[in-house]
Amino acid sequence: MKISDITNFLEAIAPLELQESYDNAGLIVGDPETELSSCLVALDATPDIVQEAARNGHKLIVAHHPIVFKGLKKINGKNYVERAVIQAIKEDIAIYACHTNLDNVLQNGVNQKIAQRLDLHGLRILSTKSKEDPTIGSGIFGELPQSMEEKDFMEYVKDHMKTQVIRHTALLGKPIQKVAICGGAGSFLLEEAKKVDADVFITGDFKYHQFFDADGQLIILDIGHYESEQFTIDLLADLINDKFTNFAAHCTKLNTNPVHYF
Repeated sequence: MKISDITNFLEAIAPLELQESYDNAGLIVGDPETELSSCLVALDATPDIVQEAARNGHKLIVAHHPIVFKGLKKINGKNYVERAVIQAIKEDIAIYACHTNLDNVLQNGVNQKIAQRLDLHGLRILSTKSKEDPTIGSGIFGELPQSMEEKDFMEYVKDHMKTQVIRHTALLGKPIQKVAICGGAGSFLLEEAKKVDADVFITGDFKYHQFFDADGQLIILDIGHYESEQFTIDLLADLINDKFTNFAAHCTKLNTNPVHYF
């Protein structure tokens, strides 16, 4: 099997043209014609992830976040991005990223995976990008099978999303039924969450002043960027393993979250 077999499959699910303009999804390092029998799946293709792939004989890393966002003018190992690229080239390991293109699809996308963990139903795109296809766009919203009290719901989210802490706006004293979601940094979708009358909006990377924008209309739950997207690793590995029976996609054993809690 070739790297291109894996990347073509993933791009059939999440076409590269669906990525945002700032993104750098696709094959970042490596030759698409390289033969391989396994890959390592991770959220971030850091130097430690490259070392893990090398130790276990994986010739491909499938990551959610691109290790290279901006153009590299020099590659001399002065930062973690350059070190990861240098190590990957030395070890003949390819790096592929499936990022905002995977965020922007409903079926088998990042947000659907979060919704499944929270047992949401009636899923729809929060902000559609195509008039012809309502399954393309940013975020998702759906409903719980039964409404929950606010604190019970936060405990539920904390348990099912495996997060240590939740930053949130003031509770409103109303049951939670309709839930809006955006994996990663989703503050740009707050107004869309309000428009669909969501009771709560779950995402990461909200800034201090942005919390005021909830304005008593819904509850913002900031569960963390890594925490909201960590199950994308399982999503990608399962998709690959289900498709290719003679190929092995392995989930990383490393936690690449740069944020620690004291």
